[in-house]
Amino acid sequence: MTLSQHDQDLILSGQHPDPFSVLGLQEVDGVLTVRLFRPEAETADVLDAKTGRRIVAMVPLGNGLFEGQAKRRKKRFAYKVRLTRGYDTWVEHDPYRFGPVLGEMDEHLIGEGSHFRLWKVLGAHVQSHEGQTGTHFAVWAPNAKRASVVGDFNGWDGRRHPMRKRGQTGVWEIFLPDVGDGAAYKFELLDHYGNLLPQKADPYGFGSEHPPKTASVVRDIRDHDWADGGWMKTRGDRHKPDQPMSIYEVHLGSWKRVPEDGNRPLSYLEHATQLVSYAKDMGFTHLELLPISEYPFDGSWGYQPIGLYAPTIRYGTPDEFRSFVDACHAADIGLILDWVPGHFPEDKHGLGRFDGTPLYEHADPKEGWHPDWRTFVFNYGRTEVVNYLIANAVYWLREHHVDGLRVDAVASMLYRDYSRNEGEWIPNKDGGRENLEAIDFLQRMNEVAYGDVQGVMTIAEESTAFPGVSSPTDAGGLGFGFKWNMGWMNDTLSYMAEDPINRKYHHHKMTFGLHYAFSENFVLPLSHDEVVHGKGSILDKMPGEGDDKFANMRAYYGFMWGHPGKKLLFMGCEFAQGREWNHDGSLDWHLLETAPHAGMQSLVRDLNRVYHDTPALYQLDSKPEGFEWIEEGAAEESLLAWVRHGDAGSAPVLVVSNFTPVERSARRIGVPKAGFWKEILNTDASLYGGGDRGNLGGVMSEDVVASGRAQSISITVPPLTTLIFELNDA
Repeated sequence: MTLSQHDQDLILSGQHPDPFSVLGLQEVDGVLTVRLFRPEAETADVLDAKTGRRIVAMVPLGNGLFEGQAKRRKKRFAYKVRLTRGYDTWVEHDPYRFGPVLGEMDEHLIGEGSHFRLWKVLGAHVQSHEGQTGTHFAVWAPNAKRASVVGDFNGWDGRRHPMRKRGQTGVWEIFLPDVGDGAAYKFELLDHYGNLLPQKADPYGFGSEHPPKTASVVRDIRDHDWADGGWMKTRGDRHKPDQPMSIYEVHLGSWKRVPEDGNRPLSYLEHATQLVSYAKDMGFTHLELLPISEYPFDGSWGYQPIGLYAPTIRYGTPDEFRSFVDACHAADIGLILDWVPGHFPEDKHGLGRFDGTPLYEHADPKEGWHPDWRTFVFNYGRTEVVNYLIANAVYWLREHHVDGLRVDAVASMLYRDYSRNEGEWIPNKDGGRENLEAIDFLQRMNEVAYGDVQGVMTIAEESTAFPGVSSPTDAGGLGFGFKWNMGWMNDTLSYMAEDPINRKYHHHKMTFGLHYAFSENFVLPLSHDEVVHGKGSILDKMPGEGDDKFANMRAYYGFMWGHPGKKLLFMGCEFAQGREWNHDGSLDWHLLETAPHAGMQSLVRDLNRVYHDTPALYQLDSKPEGFEWIEEGAAEESLLAWVRHGDAGSAPVLVVSNFTPVERSARRIGVPKAGFWKEILNTDASLYGGGDRGNLGGVMSEDVVASGRAQSISITVPPLTTLIFELNDA
């Protein structure tokens, strides 16, 4: 026996600091010696890897430890081991005969915090190493005393496969031969003092078990037969501020369910046909999915993720998700994912105190704990954490061909005092409330995303007046492509909730947004946040009863589509779902059997068509020269009129909204140019459930001064209606 009792004790207790120095093939006093730890085996032999011939008879040392000398061998050799227990015999490879996988450049970039392909080296990767197929595991746990991979393949015994620590990076790795796609696993860690920690899911894992199970699952994502080359080359042109963008926001678990199969949600593959074809028919340019990174609790809707690199198994495998992406692109629909780099939940198998220390989060709860959501806050001042998050953004954009990321809860990241009382937060180095590290992170994330992946976009959900959210970073901005206009959403919904008789007192809520509409590249959102937590549905927010509710809602949508800014509508809002959204059930598709709901759906379809086909409604969305007030101050009538302009050569568009139940007959509206103003959309059309009152297809302008213009038109503006006209002077 050459293995010391001390080493034996450390191996048996799972405390050995460097198992690769004693296990596997070692040279001991000039003799090649093989050592194994297989607690489930009674006997062991070493076989030649090529011929299968026995070359070393192993001696049991007790408790599953074996040792044998290859006295006739002078050079290192590849081998297998044959194990027996009772009547059972099996052959396997020894992980401790394989060398490291990570290279020096990987170590350098990891240490520097600039490895933006980090998912390619950390996590679990099915690959061939030294002539053998298996899975390489690697995890960052710099303060752990020992890190092991555990799973069904080793009886979840952390003593079986302790990993090799790589230099000063804090990374541990091991190659496990014969472990492949579909294997469940976790990391078992000992903290700096040798205490056993709760088993951890893989921060870089590509797959997970179905909740409530919590293990990671090995997924081979190396190959997918992508068919979207044409889309990928041209998508950048579709994401410019001068292009139409109408986004359908979807929670995959509740868009549509299968009642005859236990009321289960649709799979990625079913969504690839049903959801994509529906969005295409409705004229949406993009789908935006509530977070699909793996998460433990259904009620979080994905906004408390555990596995940032794993498409949730709730709807299928990573490859099936990629097929869904392919289907979106085949239908000329872009795909945006909600992305959550602001916080993470405290579940024991997650990132919290990952190696026994506050690794991903701040140590001080005044910085590292979110009081609203009872979650941990990422430490944006740590280079490895920033690297983890930025690499994750690039991962979704590159590996899964996702077209954009909508970054959740940006305001909570930007301010150290967000939702905190005095004394509950720590000022920045300059004594201010801004989170300078988070600002740097967001800027760097946007620089890397736009610089690394062609044609993508990022969108910020930012609810304050933080300046320059969608301005370039070299001009001091955060570098996002677009920003949700939360102020517009709050003001206009508040206005629409008023009884029409009182709206004249709140007229400013519909006009105020134009004072800042061109300060950012805005998206106008009617998102899931507006139809949950007791807020009711969009239809619920409308005053009146029956037809009046629908008329208000139709007029509001017409106002929204005519207003500067890209459009976003949460699922169900397109057909005026009556009840508040429930993530545990399907949308109320049966409502489409009734005329008012079917009419609302037809209106949204036509709004998208008119929007897409009318350049003046989108080309100058973010530029003040694209907007011209005609009637801004008609508060007594609760009437608004404005013109949208496009690039040179685009016909101007006139939008008129009447938010009272009173018809405005022979209402004279000034126009910027003479000619025939064609009525291209009327929310009071009978097709949509209205009274079919309007202007018989359009009106010719007259040399009559109105609204400060030399030319004007005399029109009928039906009650609770938005009209859209386009100049047709051909």
